[in-house]
Amino acid sequence: MTNVLETGFEFMEANNPNGSPKIKGYNIINGQLKLSSGGETFESLNPALLSDSLGEFPLSTKEDVHEALAAARNAFPSWAATPAPTRGQIIGNMGRLLMQYKDDIVRVETREIGKTLKESGGEVQEAIDTCLFFQSEGRRLYGQTVNSELPDKELFTYRRPLGVCGIINACNFPSAVPFWKMIPAIMCGNTCVWKSPQDSPLLSFMLTRIMHEAGLPSGVINLIHGKGSGAGQHLVDAVDEGLVNKISFTGSTSVGKMIGEVCGRNLVSASLELGGKNPLVIMPSANMENAVEGAYWAGFGTAGQRCTSLGNLIIHEEIYDDFIEKLMEKVRSTTIGDSMAHENVLYGPMLSEKYANDFIRDLELCEKSGARKLWGNGRITSNNKPENFLGDPEQGVYMWPHVYADVTEEMECFHEEIFGPAITIVKAKDFEHALHLANASPYGLSSAIYTNDRLEAYRYKSGIKAGMTGINNSTTGAEAHLPFGGVKGSGNGTRESGIWVIEAYSYWHAVNDELSGKLQLAQMDVEEIELVEEEVDYSTLA
Repeated sequence: MTNVLETGFEFMEANNPNGSPKIKGYNIINGQLKLSSGGETFESLNPALLSDSLGEFPLSTKEDVHEALAAARNAFPSWAATPAPTRGQIIGNMGRLLMQYKDDIVRVETREIGKTLKESGGEVQEAIDTCLFFQSEGRRLYGQTVNSELPDKELFTYRRPLGVCGIINACNFPSAVPFWKMIPAIMCGNTCVWKSPQDSPLLSFMLTRIMHEAGLPSGVINLIHGKGSGAGQHLVDAVDEGLVNKISFTGSTSVGKMIGEVCGRNLVSASLELGGKNPLVIMPSANMENAVEGAYWAGFGTAGQRCTSLGNLIIHEEIYDDFIEKLMEKVRSTTIGDSMAHENVLYGPMLSEKYANDFIRDLELCEKSGARKLWGNGRITSNNKPENFLGDPEQGVYMWPHVYADVTEEMECFHEEIFGPAITIVKAKDFEHALHLANASPYGLSSAIYTNDRLEAYRYKSGIKAGMTGINNSTTGAEAHLPFGGVKGSGNGTRESGIWVIEAYSYWHAVNDELSGKLQLAQMDVEEIELVEEEVDYSTLA
């Protein structure tokens, strides 16, 4: 058993083709490096170079999860009692360490999940921004002083922490999203058990060590590795056992509903950030060049593996053919490859083989629905690759960009999220029809419209049923001080980021301080004020 701060990373023998090291990974429970109690492990593979193993990590058991929960429970009283400005200072230290190690973190993230270096850099910066934002919130964790209706009495409200929070996030944003969750959680005085994404355990291990280096006490954040069906399910099941006071989950809508049911029957708070079929409307008044650029990035940035990626591209019939022609020029020229080996690629591999297989399965919805395929041919191989693919496709998990046109509201592919580089294009008759189509899917995460008609922009942002809307901007993108989340099938109304997220990790405590030395009963001992009626000569008003 080794303290997390007393050792460097432990390397294993590896024959990785790029000469990169292979890390011996651990759970971090109560500040200690721990292997799985069952002895089983799993590997993290580079999706751009499948023969490159980043490391070996514990396949955590129920016993491991419960040990982490016990550590978080034991650490809670002292951490909750730590002054909020002190908690904020530790969070500020985290942000400064992330800045110090940023280049290393970016390279690990790109190697582990295949994002481009530029995108990984932007994501790590978002984690930094989150830390720096919440550092100062330690001095603004405000309650209120309220006037009493009775004399010699004071009323106050305070924010109180919930307790132990279970944190589960997907691997497509493996540095920003866990910081969205855990930083406000610990800012409010909670402790956490973080189940790392199965496809980004090394990055999670690295980030947790940085948190401890910043001065975080042992047991406040505990890291467990494993599969969603294993360690993740054990963490959710612990809600039924009374061991968890909050679950924060980012992932699929189906899993989110299951987690919501477990939390609901136990009256435990749940934050659920789920899927999306994000609409982007193009109106005739839009700047076409800007709109094409926004739609292209929204659909294919991150290989379409964002919950805010473009789903339904809704184009006004007046510009439908012209817009598609301009968009397809960019799609056909898309540069794909490993950004650690090649410059100026738009996107890299899928996050893993599993995501690739799910994407191929979901493309069948478009084919079966009868949509017209304009571009795309499944997985990229040596014998099946677009002109601007860079490198050897057989070494990784790469996909063509896919575009399906003439999609209608009746088609299944109109309603279902396709997690990968694919967009479905729908024709709108007019603005009202476009708004109807934008609201017609079961999701409501992100949305966007390109228009230079101010009335259209106003009516769109007023009429859309979504948690976020971009005007003359893409469906993607979030800043650390704005609320992030959706409605309908995209979430349960809770929000990540900004001051709004504090509501998800604290509860209001009302305090009634009686100073009179006697019993005073609200609503009963309040003196009644009698109405005074004056006689008025209304005839003088005629």
